[in-house]
Formats: sequence, C-alpha cells, structure tokens
Amino acid sequence: MALPDAVPHLRHGPVVLRAFEERDADLVVSAASDDLIPWITTVPTSGSRRDAVEYIARQHSRLQSGAGYPFAIANSETDEAVGQIGLWLRDIDEARATMGYWIGLGYRRRGYLTAALGALTDWALQLDEVERLQLFVEPCNEGSWRAAERCGYQREGLLRSWQQVGSLRKDMYVYSVVSGASSQGRRPAGSRSGRRSTSTRPGPGSGVRVSGTDLHRA
Repeated sequence: MALPDAVPHLRHGPVVLRAFEERDADLVVSAASDDLIPWITTVPTSGSRRDAVEYIARQHSRLQSGAGYPFAIANSETDEAVGQIGLWLRDIDEARATMGYWIGLGYRRRGYLTAALGALTDWALQLDEVERLQLFVEPCNEGSWRAAERCGYQREGLLRSWQQVGSLRKDMYVYSVVSGASSQGRRPAGSRSGRRSTSTRPGPGSGVRVSGTDLHRA
C-alpha cells in the first residue's frame, strides 16, 4: 500500500483516528496547561481558542508539506478528541518513520493510547515505504513506554542527552518495530501484556504523556 494523499480514518476498539477538525480546539486549549506537552510540541501555551484553531490548521499543513500524518485520537462512541498521534516521515527515504503522541490529562489510563498506537502501527506497517517504526520516550514516562511494549515495540537502548525538553537535555529510550514483526510474535493492535498503565504524574510510574521526538513539529 502506497502512502495516501489524505489522512485516513482508522477505527479500533475505543478510538477513532481521524484528521483534526476545528471543533477539537478545546482539547488543544486544555493541553496548554499540561506540564510537559507544550515543552516538546508546538501546542500553544496561551490557552486561547484562537491559537488552538491555528494549531489545528498547522496540522493540515503537515501532510501537505510531506512531514507526515497527524491524527486526532477520538473516542469511538462520542468522537470527542482525547489526544494526538502522528506518523512522521522525516526519514522515509531510509524506510523509517517515527511515531509521536500525547493524551490529554483528563483522558489518561483509559486505554486510548494503546488502542491508537496499535491501530496506527498496524496501518503504517502495511505501507510499502515503511520498513521500520520507531519512537522515543523518557525513561520516567512508564505509562508511555509500557503502552509501546503492549503494541509490540522493543526497547533498543538508551539515548543519552537525546532531546531538549525545556531547559534540560533529556535521555530517551528508543523503541522500534519492523515490518514482518507479526511473524515474530508482535501483539495485535490494542492487545495487553497484563501490565497496566500507571499514574498521571511525572516520575517513576508516570502516566501516559508524550512520546516521539518529531511531535515538536506538530
């Protein structure tokens, strides 16, 4: 399957992945007050609806510029946006793509991220151009990297001083899954390993927040 010209509509379990719409501005406004999301994305810190709408408009330009596919993560029953996930194509000439995501504070620990990451992973690995998917996450963000592991990503190592977050350089775990991994035992989208997500505060056992070095471009 070739790279499509539009953001597809993907449904899996409790989530729908779809293009951002102006009505999703409330989610972006709420993310402005998160203590991490604005540091490594371009979610505006002002908390104004105008800035949130402009942020959403920028998401549509990401595909047009070839940067990648930005999706709103929405509740499959209500279609309310609960977060964002992206497939970023900076290294697509090398058959690599990067995952990045964030979940709004009020929507964590509900299985949205695992379902969204699993669905997008399954879809992306069907693309002819993609042989490897990767993501980067802080070691303290246990909720995020456990979700990646539930979706079949394998930790490859620790990248020291990998990313600037605010005024500090942060270490990052690097995770990956490769084309054909399902034949090696990769779990299907949204399957669980028996591990559960943890709390929403930073530090050991932190809840799902943000992953992916390319999300700062969103």
